[in-house]
Amino acid sequence: MKKLFLSFAALSLIASVYSCRETEKNAEDMQENVEETVNDAMDDVKDAMDDTKDAMEEVADSLTNTMEDVEKTMNEN
Repeated sequence: MKKLFLSFAALSLIASVYSCRETEKNAEDMQENVEETVNDAMDDVKDAMDDTKDAMEEVADSLTNTMEDVEKTMNEN
């Protein structure tokens, strides 16, 4: 009975060590996935900000051209 109890205790110890290693590996994998996702999201946000900046510059140019056209028209009359 004593051998059976000691064998069970040893088996439990081995299983718990293996389980901890698996958990640590899973945690490391999850951390890498989170880092990748955050980096991708940051890149997407930067791209969106660049696109917004370009669009705002186009609108500003368009407004400037429109104002110049209005001013030109007013001066002709």
